[in-house]
Amino acid sequence: MVDVVVLESRERVLAGILITAGAYFLFSAQDASIKLLVAGMTVWQIMFFRSITILAACGAIGGRKLFADTASSPIVRPMLVRSAFTLAAWLCYYNAARSLQLAELTTIYYAAPIIVTVLSVVILGETVPLLRWVAVFIGFAGVFVACDPTRLGLSMPVMLVLAAAVLWGIAVVLLRKTAMQERTMIQLVLNNFYFLLFSAVPALIWWRMPDGLQLVLLASVGALGGVAQYLLFEGMKRAPVSIVAPFEYTSLVWAFALGFAIWGDVPRAQVFMGAALIIGAGLVIVVNEHFRKRI
Repeated sequence: MVDVVVLESRERVLAGILITAGAYFLFSAQDASIKLLVAGMTVWQIMFFRSITILAACGAIGGRKLFADTASSPIVRPMLVRSAFTLAAWLCYYNAARSLQLAELTTIYYAAPIIVTVLSVVILGETVPLLRWVAVFIGFAGVFVACDPTRLGLSMPVMLVLAAAVLWGIAVVLLRKTAMQERTMIQLVLNNFYFLLFSAVPALIWWRMPDGLQLVLLASVGALGGVAQYLLFEGMKRAPVSIVAPFEYTSLVWAFALGFAIWGDVPRAQVFMGAALIIGAGLVIVVNEHFRKRI
């Protein structure tokens, strides 16, 4: 009986890892769409459209009962705080996207997994094994090998991305505290309701009428962001945040791939070296978790 429980626990953690990795792929695709959009409209307007799209999809799936359950949920107030940190992170990140390449943007942002791991110890009291710490720093070293952010200097866009990393790290840890308390769909509704609430007035003040291509991109941002959020919430329910945090590094690989496909950016040899380190760090986590649970 004990062996069955251990097996289920191990499978749950591995499922959380895979689900979270899938979420970060969709977030990367969303980032590419938003980088195309910010050239012609404000981040506020993009977030406004994104929130409406996700809430409409939630309503189509869950109906009135979902919104009624959401209104009476015990996490209404905690999600307000968490959503505020997330929105602040995204505002910093996507405003920086106007000035930085997608690869540079993602690279600098990858201070976030280390911040998440540290905060998971300080705030959540999680125990992080030494090998997992090593894997996190190997992944971060891979980021520097792939694209050295020091060559960019401490410009305003760089500072915005660093601020986004800190804010997102706090938001992820807060997500872990609420993820086990409520259904994922309710968290999704609350998160995007607050985004809609925060972004409505600025979006209307700086409104720009989107053309056909921008409407398509806005719809894709909503779809990609909604599914990515759902997967992220589900992944956080299945595995400790300090385990899934390093898998955010996989977004760097997708950022370089999308940068090449959309803008024709050709990765240097260092990019492939860095990607190998990042993937290796993720595999260390998976293998360590597999054998640790079998002992």
